[in-house]
Amino acid sequence: MPKIIFVEPDGKSHTVEAIAGRSLMQAATDNSIPGIVAECGGNCSCGTCHAYIESPWHSCLPPATAHENSMLEGLLEFQSESRLSCQIEVTDDLDGMVVRLPLTQT
Repeated sequence: MPKIIFVEPDGKSHTVEAIAGRSLMQAATDNSIPGIVAECGGNCSCGTCHAYIESPWHSCLPPATAHENSMLEGLLEFQSESRLSCQIEVTDDLDGMVVRLPLTQT
C-alpha cells in the first residue's frame, strides 16, 4: 500500500496507508484527516477536498480535467499546485506523496 503524507497548515503531518485504485480523498476520509471535508462524496462538485500536491508529485499526475479546473478556479486559496483530491487516483507510484491542506478547510 502506498503511503501518503497529509500536512495540515500548522505543519502537523499524518502518514496514512492508501489503497491503490481509490481516490486520494478516500484515503484522507478513511483516516479522518482534518481538512478534507468531502461534502459531495467525491463527485467533483463542491471543492471541499481541495489540496496542494507538492513537487515532484504534482507533475506525475494526469492533468486536471476542464470540470475540475472550473471547480478549482472558484476556491479562495487556489494555487498552481491545487487539485481536488477526489479526482486523483492513488497508485503505487505515489508512495511517499506529500499533500498539503489549505487553511480554509481546517
